[in-house]
Amino acid sequence: MTLEEHKEFPVDSASLKEIRNFAREVLAKDEMFSSTKDDVVLAIAEAAQNIVKHAYSGQPTGDTMRVEITFNDNTLKIDLFDKGKPVIPQNIKPRKIDDVKPGGLGTFFIGQIMDEVLFKTSASDWVNHLILTKHY
Repeated sequence: MTLEEHKEFPVDSASLKEIRNFAREVLAKDEMFSSTKDDVVLAIAEAAQNIVKHAYSGQPTGDTMRVEITFNDNTLKIDLFDKGKPVIPQNIKPRKIDDVKPGGLGTFFIGQIMDEVLFKTSASDWVNHLILTKHY
């Protein structure tokens, strides 16, 4: 099976529900994803939340973020693009799970759920490009 879907969303925490619904709908198209669908949706939602919170400091700007979901050759790839503050990948460190306090575990969960996480600066009109990969 080959799958390619994309959609743009306003960079705003109010869009997170729409992003989760989009991801859930795309992943529901094949039973292969049934056992991991909720986890992958969580990873996508956490990544989108991090874009809103860190690339845009939680401030609505009218910008959009793009979410692309592709599946080919037993590899699920999620690309998230934004035009916020450039990401410095070496500054992104997941918090230890036993460091109990509210928030801050998104990067940890993403790393646990996905097989690969890669930050790139985009050569297109986008500034940041996050690639989440899961192999089946």
